Amino acid sequence: MQRDLRKEEALRYHSKGKPGKIEVVPTKEAKTQRDLSLAYSPGVAEPCKEIAANKEDVYKYTAKGNLVAVISNGTAVLGLGDIGPEASKPVMEGKGVLFKIFADIDVFDIEINETDPEKFVQIVKALEPTFGGINLEDIKAPECFYIEKQLREQLTIPVMHDDQHGTAIISAAALLNALQIQKKKIDKVKFVINGAGAAAMACIQLYVSLGAKPENFLVFDRKGVLHSGRKDLEEFKKKFANAKEELSLDKALKDADVFVGLSVGNVVNGEMIKGMAKNPIVFAMANPDPEISWEEATAARKDVIMATGRSDYPNQVNNVLGFPYIFRGALDVRATQINEAMKLAAVKALAEMAQSPVPDIVNLAYNEKTIMFGPEYIIPKPLDPRLLSVVAPAVAKAAMESGVASKPITDWEAYTNDLNRRLGLDNQVMRILGNKARRDPRRIVFAEAENVKILKAAQIVIDEGIGYPILLGDENKIRIIAQANGIDLEGLPIYDPRSDAMEEKRNTYAELFFKKRQRKGFNYYESKKIMKDRNYFGCMMVETGDADAMISGLSKNYPDTIRPAIQCIGIEEGTKRIAGMYLMLTKKGPIFLGDTTVNFNPTAEELAEITLLVAREMRHFNIIPRIAMLSYSNFGSSNSPEAHLVAKARALVKQQMPNLIVDGEMQASVAFNNNLLKENYPFSELVDKDVNTLIFPNLASGNIAYNLLKELGAADAIGPILLGLKKPVHILQLGSSVRNIVNMAMIAVVDAQLKSQAETEELIRKSPWWKRFKKKA
Repeated sequence: MQRDLRKEEALRYHSKGKPGKIEVVPTKEAKTQRDLSLAYSPGVAEPCKEIAANKEDVYKYTAKGNLVAVISNGTAVLGLGDIGPEASKPVMEGKGVLFKIFADIDVFDIEINETDPEKFVQIVKALEPTFGGINLEDIKAPECFYIEKQLREQLTIPVMHDDQHGTAIISAAALLNALQIQKKKIDKVKFVINGAGAAAMACIQLYVSLGAKPENFLVFDRKGVLHSGRKDLEEFKKKFANAKEELSLDKALKDADVFVGLSVGNVVNGEMIKGMAKNPIVFAMANPDPEISWEEATAARKDVIMATGRSDYPNQVNNVLGFPYIFRGALDVRATQINEAMKLAAVKALAEMAQSPVPDIVNLAYNEKTIMFGPEYIIPKPLDPRLLSVVAPAVAKAAMESGVASKPITDWEAYTNDLNRRLGLDNQVMRILGNKARRDPRRIVFAEAENVKILKAAQIVIDEGIGYPILLGDENKIRIIAQANGIDLEGLPIYDPRSDAMEEKRNTYAELFFKKRQRKGFNYYESKKIMKDRNYFGCMMVETGDADAMISGLSKNYPDTIRPAIQCIGIEEGTKRIAGMYLMLTKKGPIFLGDTTVNFNPTAEELAEITLLVAREMRHFNIIPRIAMLSYSNFGSSNSPEAHLVAKARALVKQQMPNLIVDGEMQASVAFNNNLLKENYPFSELVDKDVNTLIFPNLASGNIAYNLLKELGAADAIGPILLGLKKPVHILQLGSSVRNIVNMAMIAVVDAQLKSQAETEELIRKSPWWKRFKKKA
């Protein structure tokens, strides 16, 4: 049933709203008649004439220079095989999405109904005027070798078959680092390659370019080992037919230094790994099941360095580390091809990057304190935001040095800054948070489980491994809703705080609650009665450690949901109030808004505390806050009490946190217009800084701004994220979508991870042995 649900979810994702995953969006204004006259007739004639006079001007006046074609005939799709061009289209659209989100490259996917290699070449060749580059995808061997070779020779734009070269480039970078750690020379090691398709042969050829000896390879295809006696070998395999005779894979692995698998799962076992040479290297890259599992390989040999194609183990060989950035570099110097020098430059850039210190945001994403170069980190992580600014320039430089660049780059610092601005170094925040949540999922109480949106979100949370949902409500009602909507609740605990089965737990919670509130308006009878309320019951689950976080508010007013959290859990030590913050995912990157939900008309002191709460939470996201404190005036231009209040709040913030980048009072237009800021207020701390945080002078302005951004489609909203509570309780906006609920669950899990870590560290600091340890230190 679970499998069918995932299938249904995937189909719904691709079909809902506008079918598919991509659309064409104008990049120029097209609202008025004048705009349309410029965009089309008669204004469009002018760039046409310029291009007719100088064909290279097509890059100046059109999108060609940032446009890549992802082209396939559907003959070798993923693990699906020859399924045809129409069935390959979802994959090609998906590849286009990856190009866009990782390297800001636009894509048209083109599925061609042609299997004859020569005709295929002629069709693609005819498309050259449209595109800045061609990414060939999912074309079967051996035709793919001929197609790519012919197109590279006949076109003057970069062409790459990613199925071949992507895996080769990433695995080659991993290989260089693995050999360094294992203290082996590439020209001396013996390779066993299981698989002889497009990717495997490209790997072998690239390893040879790096110094491996062709005679040191033993290669297996579906029919067995390649040897000169075989009469069925294609031309591209004959060079590596080194075996003397028929040979089994286990015998070939005896004393081998490197095993590379691009075949099928579970064809290698621990005994075979034990027979390899000292300090072996095993790249088992079949998906979804590698040739040998991580557990079995590392159990067989403590000295092995292991890589797979899977994201749930260290050293993932993932093509997304390569193709977006290789094409980015090639497009930016207008390369006429992607040559061997450019591929080797990508290999070396990736290898060197893995040896450099890892940014905190990557440690956060993978739930590690410090990721360091070593046996379990030989290749950069796919979510490392440095990839764009490291790999693309390396490829661009190689294109220039090898003579295939038509538009050389002269200012490399400006180019790197431009790359970072394209996506925003912090723009992967949700992917990073999702990854962190999945690595240490926590128990989340959903207090309003009699709602279909909550149940759909709970299923996604458990399916994606984000957390462990706990559902509160009437079990019969919940199961009826779930059954009517095809929602699988198997294994999810359901508790009804009103039921007799929960009486003992209610009494326990009531006693604890009464101790907290007995001098604050609650008697014992009221404490017992209020535990039948799901929000109070859920908050007490979090307070007592029966759960790690709670989410509520979908169908209740904000104050009715926040009150139980304050009364049951309370405010963090050293904090006087709570605040609400929204995370807005915009084209400029993530922007944090505070306070948008709690404090109506804060004093200067309260506004300062809200600012510090927001700044602290942003650091939990491993994002450096750059804060604009907003008003309707700029740096004293108005003598009004509100303007003075914001200016005073900023001064108080700087007193408490001098190094925080924060300025105001200022108008929002000034905060986001660096030229205006630089020209008129050059003294501001925010000059040449990209503002990522807005602090509003009161709740009304903050809430209005948030709702405008959300409803006009200018940003995706996540929140409100509640700041200042001791333990994680987060409150949904009325009518939140399923996606918003899942995002909030992700935030709640990460919040729970951070708060439990802080709690543990505080216990350690208060323990007697810690004082003794500090004294000795």
